[in-house]
Formats: sequence, C-alpha cells, structure tokens
Amino acid sequence: MFIDSSTLTMAQVLRAFHRDAPYLFLGASFMTAGVVAIAFSALRRTREALLIYFGVFAILYGMRLWIQSDILELTVTTSTFYTRLRLVVDYLVPIPAVLFFNSAGMLDWIGKIAGIALAGISLILALLTSIFGSLNVYHEINNVTVIVALSVFVVQFLRKTPAIDTDRIIVRRGLLIFIACALCDNIGGLFLYWLKIEPFGFVAFLCSLGIVAARRTLQRDRQLSEIQKELEVARRIQNSILPAEFPDSRQFQVAARYVPMTSVAGDFYDYIVTENGQVGLLIADVSGHGVPAALIASMVKLAGASHKDKASDPSAFLLGMNAALHGNTQNQFVTAAYVHLDSRSKEMRYSAAGHPPMLLMRDGQVNEIEANGLMLAAFDFATYFNATEPLKRGDRLLLYTDGVIEAANSAGTFLGRETLHELLASTKSLSATQAADSILEAVQKWSARQDDDLTLLVCDFLGQA
Repeated sequence: MFIDSSTLTMAQVLRAFHRDAPYLFLGASFMTAGVVAIAFSALRRTREALLIYFGVFAILYGMRLWIQSDILELTVTTSTFYTRLRLVVDYLVPIPAVLFFNSAGMLDWIGKIAGIALAGISLILALLTSIFGSLNVYHEINNVTVIVALSVFVVQFLRKTPAIDTDRIIVRRGLLIFIACALCDNIGGLFLYWLKIEPFGFVAFLCSLGIVAARRTLQRDRQLSEIQKELEVARRIQNSILPAEFPDSRQFQVAARYVPMTSVAGDFYDYIVTENGQVGLLIADVSGHGVPAALIASMVKLAGASHKDKASDPSAFLLGMNAALHGNTQNQFVTAAYVHLDSRSKEMRYSAAGHPPMLLMRDGQVNEIEANGLMLAAFDFATYFNATEPLKRGDRLLLYTDGVIEAANSAGTFLGRETLHELLASTKSLSATQAADSILEAVQKWSARQDDDLTLLVCDFLGQA
C-alpha cells in the first residue's frame, strides 16, 4: 500500500499528539501553578523565598514536559538550539527543586550535601551543553547524580525522626511518591527504557501541597473567626468602660462621640460628676491602635478613677495619673486633657499632657486654651500646671483627640486646627448633641479614610441654678 510523505507526516503528528496530550496538559498545569506561586509571593509585603523556589521549579518542570514532547520534536527536529535547550532545561530542573526542599526545611545536613552536589553538577552540565552541545556522557552523569541524590533523600525521609506536624507528614508522603517515580524514570534512562511516570509523581507532590494549603486555610479561617469573636468581646468590654450618657444637669450639657478606627481603640473619655454643681471632663489618647492601645486605655480609666479626690485640681489629677501609669505601659505613652468646671464659682481649670488644646467658643468667637505638660507614662519627672478661666453662661467647650485634626483628605491635607475652629463656630445655634454630630460628620466627610480613632466631647455651660 502506497502512503505519500504528507500522509505519513500527518499520521506521525496525530500519534505524537495522542502520546503527548496528558503530558502537555500536565506541563501547562505545572507552569500555571508556578506562575501563581510567584505572583502570590510578589503580592505579599515580604517576598517568600519558598514560594519563589517552588514557582521556578514548577515552571521549569512544566516547560520540560513541553520542550521534550514528541510533537514539538517533529516540528523542530533539525534545530540545534532546540536540541540543546531541551537538555539544558532538563539539567536545570533539579536546582530550584533543591532550593525549595532546603527552604522548606526538608533536608538534614546529609541531604543538604547531596542537594548541593546535585545542584552544582546540574549547573555544570547545563553550561557545558549550552556551549559544546550534547554528549551521551553528560546524560549518564546526570542520571547517576540524580539517582544518588534522590536515594539519599529517600533514606533521610524514611529514617526515624522526632514527631513532626501533620502538614509535614502529608508533604513528605507526596514528596516520596514523586522521588520514587523520578528514580524509576532515571534508572530506566540509564538503560534507555523510558517509563515517563515522573510527571504523575509530581502531580502527587502538588496534591500534597494543595492539601496542606487547604488545611492551613481552614485553620486560618478558624483562627480568624476566634480572633473576631475575641475582638467583639474586647469591643464590648471597652465600650463598657466608657461612661454612659452624661446625667441630666441644669448647669451642663455634654455630648460625646467616639469612633474607633478598628474594633477596639486607644481613645478614652470619662466624666467626673459631683452633686455640688461641679464636673470634670477627661479625654485621653494612647499611642498606637488596636488591642494594645485598648488595654492601656483601660489602665487610664483606673488611673483616673484612683485620683478622683484630686478632681478639682487638674494639674494634680494628671500628676497622679502619670505616677500610676509610668513604667506600666510597655513604652506606650498617653496624651490627655482634663478640665474641671465649677458652676457655683463660675470658673474652669484646665490642664493637659501633650494633648491638642481645648477650644472655647464664647459669644461666637473660638479660642484655644492650652496648658500642656509632658505626655503621661513617659517621664516620672513630668509636671503640669493649670490654666484658669472664668465660666460664662453660653460657653461651649470642645475636647478632642488628634485623630480629628489629623484627618486627611485624598490630597493628604490635614483638617487642621483652623478648620476645626470654623466647624465649632458654625455650631453656635445648635445644641451640644447636634454640634457633636455636625463636627463629626464634617470630619468624616473631609477624611478619605479613617487612619486614627476619632473622639470628641462638646460641653455647654447652661448656667441655670
């Protein structure tokens, strides 16, 4: 029967395609997995060497399956470059594999020696092949080196070792399957008998990594769920240490607004109310954010509560708080401001510890009242002093944390003190509650995103008997 050359070539191509189809599919899958691993590493804040080594290993392994396919050999059979490339890639595959195994902590000192030898010989063979071309002795050296190194790895993995975690056991089993398949292929290669089962061993290895990744994802989800529950409890506890609404008073009306950046925050405020027409307002801001700052904020409440007997003297009150906090805040500091208002004597006393100045609006004019000492908890030698002002009917006070004036818009411009003065002045006709809402709403509209906790207290002196 006569078959022309074109029919013979088509038949060869079809047979080659059918033989190569599963390997081409696996090669594409391996390269995709490698690209995903490298991309994931690039997206992380810190580069993960383990992911990079695995990515390069998977890409080279998948590329080797494509380059060594029969269908590609039929189309470029006369290309010297192709002949050298398929061998060079074959020799390079073990190098990132050794780096990955070592980075994953799978090699002991004997395994590391075998790995270094394998990587070094592979690199030399790749260079010699790219320069001088292919020699049968290179192929034999490569097979023997791979067989010896893999045998060392198998002995190491099968040896009795201390108890290890489940994830490592799963990966080790997948790796053993891969190594066993690789040994079969390389031993067969010495006798020119190609089994080509190694790619399926690599599938088993990838599956073991996937199982571990899935297990760790589930573990992280469970841990995250537990953390969220704990944060919710912490949020409720922190809210419980903040005072309830200011009690009804004929002399004062106070409105507080508290918007934490995260579930819990380092801002804090408190009222100290007495029955003789006197009230103290405390506001504080702990450095940092989240749970550590919230824990310090609870300490601030205790420090303030333990010095209520000094509530009528703000400087002495802050001095006592500083003594209680110093050395107990793990190098975190606290800014605070405290004002004592006396409706009978019509007088206010104000003192602060590294805190933004209090604002006083009187007759539509806004002025700053500042009496700053050093921040709390930072220095045991800190001193504080009082600023004393008359208290007039219709006065409005604003205490706030720096998150209010440091709220930044999309251009990075802070809200600033002057804008806050204008916002306070614009609330002249509003009640204390409406004023607090208006100022907070304006700050949130200004801010592109909330980068700090927001807390403010608005206090009106009603001056009624």
